[in-house]
Amino acid sequence: MDPQALIGFLIVAVALTCTPGPDWAYSIAAGLGRRSFVPAVAGLCSGYVLHTLLLAAGIAALMAALPGLLLGLTVAGALYLLWLGFVTAKSWRGAGFRAAGTVVGPDGAATRLRAYLQGVGTSSINPKGLLFFVALTPQFIRRDAGFSVPVQSIILGLTFVASAAVIYTAVAAGSRRLLRSRPGAARGITLGSGIIMCALGAVLLVEQAGAVATAAGQLLALG
Repeated sequence: MDPQALIGFLIVAVALTCTPGPDWAYSIAAGLGRRSFVPAVAGLCSGYVLHTLLLAAGIAALMAALPGLLLGLTVAGALYLLWLGFVTAKSWRGAGFRAAGTVVGPDGAATRLRAYLQGVGTSSINPKGLLFFVALTPQFIRRDAGFSVPVQSIILGLTFVASAAVIYTAVAAGSRRLLRSRPGAARGITLGSGIIMCALGAVLLVEQAGAVATAAGQLLALG
């Protein structure tokens, strides 16, 4: 692996994960929850592991060659953000923390699994993440490197996953630490995170409206 390419990729990956977006909003909401935020962060990272595997398998190049497929995934991601934002905003009244030593109820496992799966969904169809893996990551792959293209893809993808794990854990832990004694602020931030996710989803849908209308027109013409 070319060290310069890896360092350049790491800089870009850290810059991207430090940019507030759906992953940040979900990390903050998880940090303000009543239970551990680890499953949520693990879910976010698992979504990017999926991106890494698709990149190594060459599917990212296929999506780049098929704009319609990327468009469909982007629209699906926008709709998912709208749904997740609505669910998050709806739960704002219950945001806060239990006293230390409180035992997690019998629904704890189900809650953790739901948080994990929501994290997977948030990152796996995050349009920003899709574009990063489809359009940007291949630029750091060297054909004449000592490793094969799939191996380089895995190295770069896992580098991104590692940076995401560190940053999103810091975001979730920071929000919990700062707002642990401020339940009113926790409720406000939870509501704000939900609204932000809804807004991002709406903006993405508006941005893709022209492309969707064009694709629909082509389908009608073929019919």
